[in-house]
Amino acid sequence: MVMASVAWAQGLGGGGGSSSGTLLSLVPFVLIFVIFYFLLILPQQKRQKAQKAMLDDLKKGDKIITASGIWGTITNLGKETVTLQVADNTKIKIQKEHIAKLRADDDEKE
Repeated sequence: MVMASVAWAQGLGGGGGSSSGTLLSLVPFVLIFVIFYFLLILPQQKRQKAQKAMLDDLKKGDKIITASGIWGTITNLGKETVTLQVADNTKIKIQKEHIAKLRADDDEKE
């Protein structure tokens, strides 16, 4: 019975401590959000901006690698599509978003 009365007295508390306790309980969540922002969200936004800039700067003759690993040279650019030459007489059309990166001329080690 004594334990129940002590717990009841602590629960009723002075009224002023409950609002500061609520604010203190939110601090870990705010810190977690800040850490997630700097470790996950901000780097992802930078990668997206760099990818968009790379796609906007594409031109005929650029050598690229698609997201699926196809190597090719751009022969034609459209608004949303790109025509790639992947072999002497083979051309394919892909969406621009599927271009993963530009490749350097010294990447060819066949």
